[in-house]
Amino acid sequence: MSTGTTEQDVVDLAIRAREASRALALATRAEKDAALLAMAAALGTHAEPLLAANAEDVARAEEGGTPPNVVDRLRLTDERLAGMAQGLRDVAGLPDPVGEVVRGGTLANGLELRQLRVPFGVVAMIYEARPNVTADAAGICLKSGNAVLLRGSSSAAASNASIVEVLRGAAAATGLPADVVQLVPSDSRATVQALMRARGHVDVLIPRGGAGLIRSVVEGSTVPVIETGVGNCHVYVDRAADLDRALAIVLNAKTHRTSVCNAAESLLVHADVAEAFLPRVVAALREGGVTVHGDEEFAAHDGVVPATEEDFATEYLSLDISAAVVPDLDAALAHVRRFSSGHSDAIVTEDQRAARRFVAEVDSAAVLVNASTRFTDGGEFGFGAEIGISTQKLHARGPMGLPEMTTTKYVVTGDGHVR
Repeated sequence: MSTGTTEQDVVDLAIRAREASRALALATRAEKDAALLAMAAALGTHAEPLLAANAEDVARAEEGGTPPNVVDRLRLTDERLAGMAQGLRDVAGLPDPVGEVVRGGTLANGLELRQLRVPFGVVAMIYEARPNVTADAAGICLKSGNAVLLRGSSSAAASNASIVEVLRGAAAATGLPADVVQLVPSDSRATVQALMRARGHVDVLIPRGGAGLIRSVVEGSTVPVIETGVGNCHVYVDRAADLDRALAIVLNAKTHRTSVCNAAESLLVHADVAEAFLPRVVAALREGGVTVHGDEEFAAHDGVVPATEEDFATEYLSLDISAAVVPDLDAALAHVRRFSSGHSDAIVTEDQRAARRFVAEVDSAAVLVNASTRFTDGGEFGFGAEIGISTQKLHARGPMGLPEMTTTKYVVTGDGHVR
């Protein structure tokens, strides 16, 4: 790193985080919850400077021609700020996973064996655009006993700096080390590389963002990575679907909020209901401002753009959706297997056999029956604010709440036992 933050600067932040993590690991639940509640309150009392800092980032993004869906991910409002604070309060209300006995008992030789949940220690997050992730990650990590290094995108630099300053001040005011939350400067892309090479200083690295960011971290990191995946999510309307219910689910999954990973990006419709459903869903999506990229059957309807192979593989994060008619459930499953990113896929059907097959054969982190993909979310699942949604299969999968931010250790108690 020739300019800006040096690799040693990042290592120094990690060393400070390690020291803070040792103190945090000994904190009681009451102490951690007090810090979380103080953080939530501080977001409210500092709303004006936080929103002012965010307005700087938004203005800079808009002046630079940033796409509207990305600007939406960046923008904070009073409502979103209140949601961040509520997320911290929700986490404070959840059970503390640290010290939980996962399994245990007395062995035949009289040794007492317990497997306990313990913090990772130092967690690093590399994420794009969304400043609400800053508070969510800080809260989840603090409650699970981890110090966190937050490396947001340069587009949210002012927002993240302001949020972290508020969170650190609140933590310190309750007696915890301020360094349980630290911001890694985004003045150079090399700070990402420094975190990826910080093996021994950082225990786990979590990338949260677009496919390019995630791929580069997974392929280049020497630090263990928990992969959060992109969301090419499908809604399949089966031959036995209630079409009114299906229409509501498709519209919610696509239009409720387009810039998030659990928004639907692809629609599949069984051929037996296509004649009745396509005119309705195309008209409703068009009224909602959605551009449909459809196969031949969909393209016969006004306003539908002919779909390419690339469309079916795309995570749009915008008011666009790919769409196709499939002859049967087998074809729907084959399409999902080919194009799904393994995040969230849904079936709408009144046929329990079809639902069971879909659940059994779709290999995604979340499979939904007669429900919108927008429910794949830590808050909606009752986990409180989430650290991300994992699409890998090791340790953590799906919305990552408090238990997923811990590892375990064995405690073996004997009475002079020797082997």
